[in-house]
Amino acid sequence: MPKASMEIILKKALKKIVPKPAERKRLEKLAARALELANKEALRHDAYAIIAGSLTRNTWLPGKMEFDLFVLFKPSVPREKLEKFGLQIGKDVIRRLGGRATVEYAEHPYTSGCVKGLNIDVVPCYELESTEQLKSSVDRTPFHVRYIEKRFPPELSNDVRLLKQFCTAADVYGADAKTEGFSGYVCELLAIRYGKFAEIIKAAAGWRTGEIIDIENFYRKEEYRELAKAYKSQPLILIDPTDKNRNTAAAVSPESFCKLRSAARHFLEKPSLDAFFPKQKKPLSPKELKALVQKRETSLVVVSFKPPQVVPDILWPQMRRLGQRLESILKENDFDVVRRDVYTDGCKLAVVIIEMESCTLPAVRKRVGPSVFDDNGARNFAKTYKHSAINGPFVEGGFWVVETKRKFRTAQEKLEDSLGDPLKVLEAKGIPSHVAKQISRGFQVTADVGKTAKLAKKDKGFGVFLRDYFEKENLS
Repeated sequence: MPKASMEIILKKALKKIVPKPAERKRLEKLAARALELANKEALRHDAYAIIAGSLTRNTWLPGKMEFDLFVLFKPSVPREKLEKFGLQIGKDVIRRLGGRATVEYAEHPYTSGCVKGLNIDVVPCYELESTEQLKSSVDRTPFHVRYIEKRFPPELSNDVRLLKQFCTAADVYGADAKTEGFSGYVCELLAIRYGKFAEIIKAAAGWRTGEIIDIENFYRKEEYRELAKAYKSQPLILIDPTDKNRNTAAAVSPESFCKLRSAARHFLEKPSLDAFFPKQKKPLSPKELKALVQKRETSLVVVSFKPPQVVPDILWPQMRRLGQRLESILKENDFDVVRRDVYTDGCKLAVVIIEMESCTLPAVRKRVGPSVFDDNGARNFAKTYKHSAINGPFVEGGFWVVETKRKFRTAQEKLEDSLGDPLKVLEAKGIPSHVAKQISRGFQVTADVGKTAKLAKKDKGFGVFLRDYFEKENLS
């Protein structure tokens, strides 16, 4: 790989991702004014405000016109007062800037607002001396801000921009519940650890699952084995420099880890501007969908409903749990599931797709009972199926067996029955609360590829999702 070719690509990418002076000036001016107003209000409560996020280290991407204000209160302030005063300050600041404020919820409420196209979050937290005193996860942010201010070399700002854009193109940028990828803070820490973008990519290309990165050397090499056991389900272990007991990359899923590693390897082999700005994917057409399902000789069952109006970090985990539960229900009833996935636009459509070897089962169902040597078990088994057995009990391989008439022969029928119960029953079955409430109000189940194709035609995002489902990239 010629070195010059990568340098040319990176220069071209930077021209597109470094904010223009006017954009920078506008954001910085508003941030300075917001900070001034926040500190003026915070003084009344013996508190103060700081700006957090990529704006403070000049690593933000154009179009990302946003910043966070954190208001730090003394630890002696009761939680309810912190929330009350924090919301007051946030509302006052956004109102005085000419914006409209709304209350959002994470571990505790905070204020969010839009001012002339710029998004601002005002978050209350505690001013603490150590991460060992944390009262909630948001209390970490001031520690991260101070650490980055102290350790981050300003000359690496554009390298972090390149990494963020690279991750965005690979669909792994963000630690939110939908993406399960690399946060901006993680990107900055990787720059502190490895240096320039090219070095970060070289390192990422060679990562092994369970990679350990300990910037502050909290742990000795001989302790890595125990460390790996402690975080055994997490593919990347990036020890938080402000808290040795926390993995900063805990949000990174195995899929996101492999996606970034694969993208890094491909870029090193063949540098391309597409690695930063990939071509927009087209929704899967009805003709393509029908052809793919026919070629795979599988069946596709789709459950759709209107998503609950909750924040994405609540919605996406509940959608995934719903998918898992529906797969379990089908497997418990002898259906062979190939794969499943979930999609939602967060507003009008929520979908679980389950691909199966077949949507239809035989009319008869075989039920294997106890050993012939278990007399009590045999009597109970015979009693249980006395009226429902259409054949047996008989002995097969040393076990009692009966054959019964199957109640639900199609996956569609089974899911319609399982999801048609009242809300309390749905929740008792393991359907997550928010999606259970929406499903109890109405849902559709279809095994008709034509109807699924119409849904994809109506919702382009769902069409792109289907393309991603059927056209999985090679991550080796």
